[in-house]
Amino acid sequence: MAEQEEPLLIDVELEETEYVPKKNSTSEVWRYFGFKNADVDQKGDVFCKLCRKKVLAKTGNTSNLFHHLKIKHPVESHDVQSSASTSSSATTSKGNKPKQRQTSLAGQFMPYDKKSPKHRTITTAITKFIAKDMLPVYTVEKSGFKNLLKTLDARYQLPGRKYFSQTAIPDLYNNVYDTVSSEIKDMEFYAGTTDLWSSKNMEPYMSFTVHFIDSNWTLKSKCLQTVYFPQDHTGENIAEGLKETLECWDLKEEKLACLTTDNGSNIVKAVELNNWQRMQCFGHRLHLAINCGLKDNRIDRAKNVCKKVVASFSTSFKKKRDLAKVQEELQLPKHGLIAECETRWGSMQKMIARLLEQETAIQRVLSGNRKTVHLIPKWQDIEVLEAVNKAIESLAELTDALSGEEYVSISSLLPVFQKLNSDTLADQPDDVNLTKDIKRRILNYLNEKYQDLSTQNLLNKATFLDPRYKFDFISDDNTKELIKTNLFDDVRDLTQQEITVVPTQAAEASPAAKKLKLAKFLKKPDKQPKPQECMNETAKQLFDQEISNYLAMPNLNYEADPLLWWRENGLHLPILCRLARKYLCIPATSSPSERLFSTSGQVVNCKRTCLKPHKVNMLVFLARNLE
Repeated sequence: MAEQEEPLLIDVELEETEYVPKKNSTSEVWRYFGFKNADVDQKGDVFCKLCRKKVLAKTGNTSNLFHHLKIKHPVESHDVQSSASTSSSATTSKGNKPKQRQTSLAGQFMPYDKKSPKHRTITTAITKFIAKDMLPVYTVEKSGFKNLLKTLDARYQLPGRKYFSQTAIPDLYNNVYDTVSSEIKDMEFYAGTTDLWSSKNMEPYMSFTVHFIDSNWTLKSKCLQTVYFPQDHTGENIAEGLKETLECWDLKEEKLACLTTDNGSNIVKAVELNNWQRMQCFGHRLHLAINCGLKDNRIDRAKNVCKKVVASFSTSFKKKRDLAKVQEELQLPKHGLIAECETRWGSMQKMIARLLEQETAIQRVLSGNRKTVHLIPKWQDIEVLEAVNKAIESLAELTDALSGEEYVSISSLLPVFQKLNSDTLADQPDDVNLTKDIKRRILNYLNEKYQDLSTQNLLNKATFLDPRYKFDFISDDNTKELIKTNLFDDVRDLTQQEITVVPTQAAEASPAAKKLKLAKFLKKPDKQPKPQECMNETAKQLFDQEISNYLAMPNLNYEADPLLWWRENGLHLPILCRLARKYLCIPATSSPSERLFSTSGQVVNCKRTCLKPHKVNMLVFLARNLE
């Protein structure tokens, strides 16, 4: 039997004498590779000192050398990588910039460190996405969402649901809370809206929004809270709750210009108990006025017929299909019928208008089936619906136009009332008696509800301070003088100490004291005006001068922005400028609070009825205030 050969042991130091290392090399891998001694220019082949095999390494590229060590000599490969990382750390610690190297494939797929800026940026974006779009937190556990993030950035590791719920969203809320607090801290005056609402699980909430004009004359609107309100909804409890809201946000009551609310008796009483100025919501008043105008048996019957027709089409695909065919034959607009929402009078008007538009097509579809012939509206019903539509169609866009939060609305109410009385709801030659009756009842209701002195004074001042209107819609001279008087009272109460008083001439130096004579002793002293009276007189002169200058300026176009005008001309009218900032921020409707409840309804939906009240407040706050 042949003798077993012993394995060949290679001494690295011995082999190093046979192969010359690469000149000026910095890579640790060249410890195990080199050139032959005869290869002086080192342009020939590279040999492994461990196994003496030739390795292709053109132009000194080390990729193949690393690969050879990794495959053939894993122990030495590990030593080279360890030495390289140690050398890199030492170089960095000395303050020298490490040489840039090509990123390895392993580094390209390494997960981001959770404290890295990239990881934090993506996590914050996901948190804002959940809060702004009112999505449930369990969205982060959905497979589709995970797959989306993996496709966009495979190195990002998505935190769990618990992290977003207990850490990310509360942190975002605190940041936005601080931002809103800093914004409202510097406001000179503000207005508010409030309302009460119950969620799907019948938990009561009270909302509060604040509206103000900032230093750049931009109208801002902020949601402050949607607070859980389990107490009885009495005027006393609501009044106390509203005061607590102002205290929580460090808002001063004397800076509150007005609170816009609906017509609930408990809300009205709460505002009265707090002795605040209240503005009744124009949207609610208009809704009640139209309901009052439509109280007629003929109208009730025609509306019920209209509802039944809409219901029959909304529950039958066959009728919808037939309606589309008839619309194409008659060349009518391909519109579907509209159902009424009881709390929105505008939807009722749209339902009637759409039925009148598609009357011919509806009759043909319903007459094709003997079971639906009885649903065809009679000519009497059509006449009633036409009369109703003509009376209220011009009011359809009024509510939306006065419900905005980004533009001035309070100053347009008085012009709107005059337009309604003189044109929109005035009798027209072609109006039938029913149309005239509806218009008359609507007008009487609105005029009656807005006759109280407090509301009239508020509307008069806001309209006058709007450079689009001024006195255009106020013709009575006594009313004009009353507006000036009320505005000056505001100036005296709010800024009396800040009004610049024209300095009087310095009193002449009194002569040296002389011995009093009997005549001078008995002489009556001259009656000098009190300092307060002098200040009021001077302030009144300045105020009257500003009024004259303001009225001398040309009025703005009705489509122009009054806040932009005040930003450009406020320096010339410093007294009226402050009053404009106070009154033009008041919203004409309580729609901002209504929008809060629409947001709350999307947050507390049928799949999230177990949300705690503080979470509801947090999520609604973020959804409304995140930009």
